[in-house]
Amino acid sequence: MENQSTHWMTETLETVQWFVFLLASAVALPIVIGSLFGLSFPEVAGLMQRTLFVVGAASFLQGVIGHKLPIMEGPAGIWISIFAVMAFSGKQNGDTYMETLQVLEGTMLWTGLFLVLFGLFKLSHRVLFVFTPFVTGAFLFMLTIQLSGTFLEGMLGLQEGAEGIDGTDAWTAFVTLALVLGLSITGRGWMKSFAVLIGISAGWVLYEIAVPAQGAESTAVEWFALPEVFAWGPPAMTLGTLPLGLITAVILLSNLVASVIAVSQTIYGKPRYTYDQINRGSGFLGLNHGLTALFSAVANVSLASSSGFMQLTGQKRKQPFLYASLLLTGLSLFPPVVRFISSVPAPVANAALLATFVQLMGLGLSNLTMEPLDQRKLTILGLSFLLGIGLMFLPPDVFTGLPGVLQNLLSNGLLIGTVLVITLNQLWKEPN
Repeated sequence: MENQSTHWMTETLETVQWFVFLLASAVALPIVIGSLFGLSFPEVAGLMQRTLFVVGAASFLQGVIGHKLPIMEGPAGIWISIFAVMAFSGKQNGDTYMETLQVLEGTMLWTGLFLVLFGLFKLSHRVLFVFTPFVTGAFLFMLTIQLSGTFLEGMLGLQEGAEGIDGTDAWTAFVTLALVLGLSITGRGWMKSFAVLIGISAGWVLYEIAVPAQGAESTAVEWFALPEVFAWGPPAMTLGTLPLGLITAVILLSNLVASVIAVSQTIYGKPRYTYDQINRGSGFLGLNHGLTALFSAVANVSLASSSGFMQLTGQKRKQPFLYASLLLTGLSLFPPVVRFISSVPAPVANAALLATFVQLMGLGLSNLTMEPLDQRKLTILGLSFLLGIGLMFLPPDVFTGLPGVLQNLLSNGLLIGTVLVITLNQLWKEPN
């Protein structure tokens, strides 16, 4: 009886920790999108609800029917880049923000359609030969570089037009980061297993002590509400965004493969997957893009950071992950609950996410160095990193005047860098 009680308690705590990770990975980006497009507070709150609903549903579908691994489906860094660029280019073309968001809905549908076709016709696994450990490692490295700036801005309180570093945000964030990493490295037993949960809880308490809650306006909120369908209006599937949808779908395949490899390597000690698993994952990734467009949110992808979370905590079982996904979906239907769980301080959430990306970058570097880095590989990496990462630092307005398709492509450093690594690695063959 005692063993059964202990098992139930462990599973409950693991579910809660997965839930906190899912939540922390999802809450920041709706706020970023809201500031990009000038959305009002009620619109951002609605976007938050729809995002949490879709994240939970998409993660559960992939875990049960798709690739069947405990990999979170969350808002993608590559899509944040696309949203940011199209917000700027749409404004330059005289489109309203809502018109641009409708075009983005259409772009997500194009991408989802291609991913479904790749999976349905079993084409996804046919491109696996290009995703060598070398390519996967380069992708993971650039992914962590791209998102590290966003996390650091959140930790320092530099988001939403802040003029300088917020001292309170910074110290609570770095205490959280140190606590999560410290417990994951030196902790024993349950303290190591629940490092993320302990770190976020402690960081949240410290933040509330340092920054007493302000008297928020009291507004009437429904206790139960279904997420709104096509909240931004009907999708606009323009031919101009079709090439972007295709290229994004191909890059997302590399993201899917990298995530499956990273998580399977964490669970089994080595990469382990089947062609059918990749094709199913691609098909459901496409369906999840359709689900995201339907509920007007940021498209989800399989987050490789799930492996970093698993390495930090030692949690490798799928059941708590599935419970957490259902819990997130269910709680998103209750707006007061959404408001409460979304009140996790941004510096604390970003610090916990940065801790998981420490492990992810380590995995990327490990893949890169599986084989000796000769002059050929170093040249490919050097050129791809310099151009891809360099593009991440350029403001979107430098591409003004170029055709819309080129603007959307060239302003996405992760996409360009990944394409360069794949292309050069295939064209420049190793000497016999």
